Amino acid sequence: MRTPLYNEHVKLNANIVDFHGWDMPLYYESIIKEHNYVRNGCGIFDVSHMGDIFIEGEGSTETLQFLLPTDVEKIKNGDCVYSAFLNERGNMVDDTIIYKFNDNKYLCVPNAATKDKILNHILKNNKGNAKISDFSDKMGCIAVQGPESENVMKEIGFSFPEFFKFYEKDNIIVSGTGYTGEKGCEIIASNEVIVEIWKKLITSLKKMGFGPCGLGSRDTLRMEKGMLLSGQDFNEDRNPFEASISFIVNSDHSYIGKETLMKNTKPEFVFRGFISSDEKTIPRHGNKITVNGNETGIVTSGSISPTLKKGIALGYIKRENSKTGMDVDIIIRNSNHNFKVSKPRMVP
Repeated sequence: MRTPLYNEHVKLNANIVDFHGWDMPLYYESIIKEHNYVRNGCGIFDVSHMGDIFIEGEGSTETLQFLLPTDVEKIKNGDCVYSAFLNERGNMVDDTIIYKFNDNKYLCVPNAATKDKILNHILKNNKGNAKISDFSDKMGCIAVQGPESENVMKEIGFSFPEFFKFYEKDNIIVSGTGYTGEKGCEIIASNEVIVEIWKKLITSLKKMGFGPCGLGSRDTLRMEKGMLLSGQDFNEDRNPFEASISFIVNSDHSYIGKETLMKNTKPEFVFRGFISSDEKTIPRHGNKITVNGNETGIVTSGSISPTLKKGIALGYIKRENSKTGMDVDIIIRNSNHNFKVSKPRMVP
């Protein structure tokens, strides 16, 4: 599968890889250079592979109330919220961003690999008989991220949205959201329009000395900030309390998996960050975490942090070993490597 921006990536000599069945740019120049564009200036990402599912009609709010642990009724028009779809066990099927236009219209943005699963999940649990429409193939999305993102947006004639708010103009949605932990926004538009916006953004970025970014830097950026990756940091096997996103849970309404979830608000394992003192140490998904030779957790994501210039990891560890600053070992290629426990957000 290819996004509407695929030909633009080819023109820019992007290194294309298979990402869950999508031909996507891993990098254009280098992962570290593109990472630093976002931390210090601005970079743009093609995130058109993400899903776009509209929930409309009088039953929209009722349906989402049942699907999400977040109280949808309390969301204001024009706001976005981060939440997660749960299964009957209270575990996360996928995390998502919900856009609220009004009580009768919402947009759900699920991850690329789980879009079809989430679409079926919504259809199966459509308690309010809402109209469910999948526009994923008809719309593209560009993430504009970094401290200079507002200036880049002004350069191409767009006003900058407030954090986790959005506006719609000429069928273009602009939201104060992103997956890098930096100031930024995301632009959602039809396939034809998104290509023209991309071209304008590239011109603007080049004037400022920045450029496009691929999935490689998107991954290192989100890891530094402790952001979950669906299918890697969780896969219907973790609940929001384990994943350290309990802020999405509201106990005032009924939703799928609530009874089981609320019995497990202090789980045995919790999601944490891990920082190495050695820049050459690269932890990877599946590496075991130990304390005094006893296994106490597992790595779900790992990399070198371009900002900290040392190895970092995200993963789950037993609660008694999860305090910030504690020493743990991560077993990499049959050798023990010392790491310090951190909050998931390892770069402030």
